[in-house]
Amino acid sequence: MISGIGCSSRIPAYSSVYGFHSLHGRALPVATGLKVARPDLTVIVAGGDGDGYSIGGNHFLHACRRNVDLTYIVMDNQVYGMTKGQASPTTPADWDKSKLTPHGTGVSPFHPLAVALAAGANFIARCYAGDPNGTARVIAEAARHPGFSMVQVLSQCVTYQPSQKEWKTTVRKADVTTTSDVELAARWLMADDGLSTGILYIGHRPVYRPELQASASIDDLETAFVV
Repeated sequence: MISGIGCSSRIPAYSSVYGFHSLHGRALPVATGLKVARPDLTVIVAGGDGDGYSIGGNHFLHACRRNVDLTYIVMDNQVYGMTKGQASPTTPADWDKSKLTPHGTGVSPFHPLAVALAAGANFIARCYAGDPNGTARVIAEAARHPGFSMVQVLSQCVTYQPSQKEWKTTVRKADVTTTSDVELAARWLMADDGLSTGILYIGHRPVYRPELQASASIDDLETAFVV
């Protein structure tokens, strides 16, 4: 389990697995290096909307493009919750509850699933933290699917986004079946309001598995560092 920085990225400490709490926005390159070096491992990456789409946005694009066999879980609360409520990339443009953006951001929110689809992710799903069993089933399926799997989890931050309490009644199952058609998935994603859940797209792109060269032994490495 690899994570970045933020509320969501504390999760390795609460998981019965080997974990790595990495740098802000850098969870995906750390996880990519691990998976490429150790393809026998199941590698899960966890982050939030700020960590993953702002400082880590460029890594997100290229992780989708490379299609290494990773599962990326992004807990999206549309706000920087740990640093006192600033707007994040997925914050609505008219959100005016932050002292930094008292008149709203005035910027269209980032559309993570549409971007993931365009960049080449092999599995795309959206879940809701209020449905833990359903979310667990989707994450398990994402982990089993080869290639880069993107799972957005709508996660309320009722401290700084109290209106998200309404998600209990507004979040719903998607009214479409899972598709492998990129054009169909793109059309649906761009028309959706961001509150539909389910597995939306399953692709079949080849997984990136570079040939591994024989590495030096530990003794050789230690010798190289002797002054």
